[in-house]
Amino acid sequence: MSEIKSARPLSPHLTVYRFRPTMAMSILHRITGGALYVGTALVVWWLIAAASGPVAFSYASGFFGSILGRLILFGYSWALLHHMAGGIRHLVWDTGRGLEKETSTKFAIGTLVASLAGTVLLWLAVIVF
Repeated sequence: MSEIKSARPLSPHLTVYRFRPTMAMSILHRITGGALYVGTALVVWWLIAAASGPVAFSYASGFFGSILGRLILFGYSWALLHHMAGGIRHLVWDTGRGLEKETSTKFAIGTLVASLAGTVLLWLAVIVF
């Protein structure tokens, strides 16, 4: 093995970059995408329970009506809205707009704010109606 160092530059690593909101939203977009798989499996369970009869449906409804079930549903609805807002952000970027550093940072923060506000409004509507 040669002792001479290569003149090639090293690949950038996470320690080279300053953590930015766009990076956080990219990571959250991937996480929420994975969470949607699990949440959708739970929705399928609920639908199968509804089709299977009153006993299975009451069991599934009892789970989703519990504190843990409602917490999971709240998280699922946030993941759904956050993933949708991130998808809209990427759709805008696909048009070539909003790619400047300041604008993309504002879009990233807006994605988080929109998903949180949408989730709260959705759950307020569920509680009221």
